[in-house]
Amino acid sequence: MKFLCIGRNYADHIAELNNERPDEPVLFLKPDTALLKGNAPFYHPEFSNNIQHEVEVIIRISKEGKYIDPKFAGKYYDAVGLGIDFTARDVQEKLRGKGLPWDIAKGFNHSAAVSEFILKEELGDLNQLNFHLNVNGEKRQEGNTSMMLWKIDEVVSALSQYFLLKKGDIIFTGTPKGVQAVKTGDKLEGWLEGTKLLDFEVK
Repeated sequence: MKFLCIGRNYADHIAELNNERPDEPVLFLKPDTALLKGNAPFYHPEFSNNIQHEVEVIIRISKEGKYIDPKFAGKYYDAVGLGIDFTARDVQEKLRGKGLPWDIAKGFNHSAAVSEFILKEELGDLNQLNFHLNVNGEKRQEGNTSMMLWKIDEVVSALSQYFLLKKGDIIFTGTPKGVQAVKTGDKLEGWLEGTKLLDFEVK
């Protein structure tokens, strides 16, 4: 199992970080050791002073595939959930400023919080999904998949051009604006179409 991710997929998030809008999908990976599941607590690592939450709609790959055409992409995933792509922003900015890879800023231990999944047939139009993240009861991030620069099927297709998608892989589809640093004691709650899927603490 691996995590396949797309960055800069919501224009408002690109703007809040003063990033350049990409002409093609920005793709990256997280290792399987990034997994945080079952609403287990997230332990803030000591190597960063600015771990930020990025709530995202995630999908579960159900069939092996590569070089997938967008019009057939829906056949390769069966379920949808919520995830949080924890990002060590200070580490990322330091490495990016030196022109170095920033894998450690995204792929550190337990940096991919993953909810339970909902079969996609139960959710209707996947390009119209509402989701949001509350931190200590305050809404921090809110989005709708209609706001994506690259839709879910396009993300699947783009990733499959470079990486063999295998059953059980999880795709993170991008985050809307509102990312902020988390701190010890914070309570994070993530909602997808009115259903709470994430509920855990930072320790």
